[in-house]
Amino acid sequence: MKTALLVIDVQMALAHVDAAAAGRSCPEAEGNIALLLEKFRSAGDTVVHVHHHGTDLDDPFHPDAAGSSAQPIAAPTPDEPVVVKTGSSGFAGTSLQEILQDAGIERVVTCGATANHCVESTTRSAADLGYRPIYASDAVWTYDITGPDGVHHSANQVHSVSMATLEGEIASVRKTHEILMM
Repeated sequence: MKTALLVIDVQMALAHVDAAAAGRSCPEAEGNIALLLEKFRSAGDTVVHVHHHGTDLDDPFHPDAAGSSAQPIAAPTPDEPVVVKTGSSGFAGTSLQEILQDAGIERVVTCGATANHCVESTTRSAADLGYRPIYASDAVWTYDITGPDGVHHSANQVHSVSMATLEGEIASVRKTHEILMM
């Protein structure tokens, strides 16, 4: 089955969040993303980078902000497409579906940030479009959040719930070492 790796929002704005010591899940995510990139690149498989660009000038992901650039660990090579989104799903308003169709892709592996936002949204869209997504559970991360009800949720809780809601019906949730064996 022809598979593509989707590297989602591995951008400097999130490295800045990490540097501010935000509560975060999966500290090994970037290392696992590097392993996935190495495998897909060495096999000559499709890698697509999905970057977020904020539309507000104060957004750290705004294209003129330092946070919009790719983190070095996930910098695209010249032959890897980069799609830019302004919403949560990598498919909404981008050429991602066309890129995958042109490459004959049947399955996608999603990784990046954040687990409960853009990676989950892109994974759900991929399933809706028939791409049989694999969510790389330890190559994804998220941050602590507080809900509108005032309840605080740790990053690990949020990450776990994201995986639980995807597993089975929407995606196959797998660890990096399992994906590397495919």
